[in-house]
Amino acid sequence: MGSFFTALSGLTADTTALDVVGNNLANMNTQGFKSSDVTFEDAMNQATASLQIGSGVATTNTNTNFTQGNIESTGQPLDLAIQGNGFFVVQDPSTNQTEYTRDGSFQLNAQGQLVTATGDLVQGWMATNGAVNPSGATTGITVPLLTPLPPAATQNMSITANLDASAAVGDTFTAPVQVYDSLGNAITLSIQFTNTGPGAWNYSVNMPSSDLTGATGTTTALTTGSITFGSNGQLATPAAGAPVAITNADPLADGAATLNINWNLYDSNNNPDLTGYAQASAVSGTTQDGSAAATVTDVSMQNGGILTATYSNGTQQTLAQVALASVSNPSSLIATNNNNYLLGPQTMTPTVGAAATGGRGNLVGESLEESNVDMATEFTNLIVYQNGYEANSKVLSTIDQMDQALLAINP
Repeated sequence: MGSFFTALSGLTADTTALDVVGNNLANMNTQGFKSSDVTFEDAMNQATASLQIGSGVATTNTNTNFTQGNIESTGQPLDLAIQGNGFFVVQDPSTNQTEYTRDGSFQLNAQGQLVTATGDLVQGWMATNGAVNPSGATTGITVPLLTPLPPAATQNMSITANLDASAAVGDTFTAPVQVYDSLGNAITLSIQFTNTGPGAWNYSVNMPSSDLTGATGTTTALTTGSITFGSNGQLATPAAGAPVAITNADPLADGAATLNINWNLYDSNNNPDLTGYAQASAVSGTTQDGSAAATVTDVSMQNGGILTATYSNGTQQTLAQVALASVSNPSSLIATNNNNYLLGPQTMTPTVGAAATGGRGNLVGESLEESNVDMATEFTNLIVYQNGYEANSKVLSTIDQMDQALLAINP
């Protein structure tokens, strides 16, 4: 009757394999899910040089396939996908147990903590003054209470422009530049250039008189001066390192502090921002370092796992960075619920660090990794295991018929 148990082992093994295929297909749409397959091993009842009789088959273990799943852009601000090797590090808040996952569908809970869809705490490094130290110990990521950014008065400004070398004496050209006072109110300065001869211009930096207390007229000049260009159209005077100081004598009408602005005529490499070529006078760009008061408009994940707050004035502030764990033998991990893995007895100690370092993969913001289940492979396996199950069932029915025939023999 050993053949009975041999066929039964085949039924058991194929049932296990069908369970694995069914689980794979059930998780076709599970973010970060990794498919599994089954390892079969024959069992021997008797094995000698002249007689070898098997006693069936056994399923020794399941192997997890950690190949990369497709990266899908979701547009969700806190979603994060791993491109390459690595696992997110999370902590079960009820047990404080560290677990690992490829599922980056994150969100913020009522306490401002970054958590998985099932409430596990995502681990990483909090920023200090906008800087992250990924070599330190990891901790749960919490978005702090984000207060509005205070205004910043403009201290430096520049204008990139060309003044027409063919302009006639008395021709003018005006360029506007928006700056901010200490209260965050925008003020539009106008720089009027007046040609005084070949390659020579006077300038007057003006502001609306309505923005000043006690000023009369439409505009008030804050500072005046002159510039000259060489025969090559390059700015000759003033020389590099001599910015134009802009300030107001009359108090600002809104009560803000006195303006104290440097108009830089050269960039950081001492290249002039103004040119005097025989082309129409035009402005190609302006810069200034002031800003209005701003409120938070968005908290989102950037590439690399950087959690960033965006303010209404366009300023961004780094809040934290998500950690990534590298596991040298990921097949030894033990799958648990909620797309998570636990360290197995044979798992090598994970190394935790920033994305794209130490063999760890990249992190893609506002995206998720799809399941790596391949439907064609699973359906092929389904047919194979089904046929195996039916074949072993046929062996059992044959043995049963033989037993019945034996019992039917009259003594």
